[in-house]
Amino acid sequence: MPFLGQDWRSPGQSWVKTADGWKRFLDEKSGSFVSDLGSYCNKDVYNKENLFNSLNYDVAAKKRKKDMLNSKTKTQYFHQEKWIYVHKGSTKERHGYCTLGEAFNRLDFSTAILDSRRFNYVVRLLELIAKSQLTSLSGIAQKNFMNILEKVVLKVLEDQQNIRLIRELLQTLYTSLCTLVQRVGKSVLVGNINMWVYRMETILHWQQQLNNIQITRPAFQGLTFTDLPLCLQLNIMQRLSDGRDLVSLGQVAPDLHVLSEDRLLWKKLCQYHFSERQIRKRLILSDKGQLDWKKMYFKLVRCYPRKEQYGDTLQLCKHCHILSWKGTDHPCTANNPESCSVSLSPQDFINLFKF
Repeated sequence: MPFLGQDWRSPGQSWVKTADGWKRFLDEKSGSFVSDLGSYCNKDVYNKENLFNSLNYDVAAKKRKKDMLNSKTKTQYFHQEKWIYVHKGSTKERHGYCTLGEAFNRLDFSTAILDSRRFNYVVRLLELIAKSQLTSLSGIAQKNFMNILEKVVLKVLEDQQNIRLIRELLQTLYTSLCTLVQRVGKSVLVGNINMWVYRMETILHWQQQLNNIQITRPAFQGLTFTDLPLCLQLNIMQRLSDGRDLVSLGQVAPDLHVLSEDRLLWKKLCQYHFSERQIRKRLILSDKGQLDWKKMYFKLVRCYPRKEQYGDTLQLCKHCHILSWKGTDHPCTANNPESCSVSLSPQDFINLFKF
């Protein structure tokens, strides 16, 4: 058993803590170690109180500088594999479990927003995370969330599409942050409170930019939507899955307004999103004694969730439990990997990490 002296690190020597670790005091004149700490420091020059105050000032200044750096940094976290193994418990081969934040960092959402087939999927996923899952993300995942959100906003400001969708996303996120910061408390969010206040100010700035967008009329002189035959116009309008888009389209021209009020158009829209049982519970008659499908649609939207449709979704392989985007190669040992893949909606993706 080693001998324990005045300091457990050495028998009887004097030590001091430095940035490089613990070191023994050395007398410069004699070249020997000093046993008394008072002989090393001059009491007249060395003022402990002033030193303590200066250290506190330096720490506070460094902390403020670090908070501003963390709030403004746009570092992305990339991984070589664009898939992640989803495991919910410990086995002989793997220990621990996969979290929502880890999956959010590993999957390539930054590139997915550039694909028009995946854009709405990623935006819906960001909205669901902002509503209830923001506190479950790690610090890196929360920073990555804000970086992806910034890319989404910049893309919308550039191409002037999906403006209403991003407005709703920003409003949902701002409402959630107001609740977390003011009512629940700052301890539920990772990072300094000043950093989240800065992010909330950034969200307000993005909302102001979206409100100031002025959509200009194209300069080319060619065939427009109103020049098409009425049957083609109705066929295109039937492809719109949101009733608000039909209302906005009807405000462009008087002829389009007449087409947007077509009863058959709103009937197909109701039957697409809702079941017959849900429709029967919300019947509304017009003044002429007919079913008012337009009013029924907006009433059904307030009562039931709409059917979600996406061009491309995340896929979960039932055989190897690997989560990835469709078309992404992953190490699967099944004979036919495509038959083992199941499409996940944004809500299914979040439910996958609830334990």
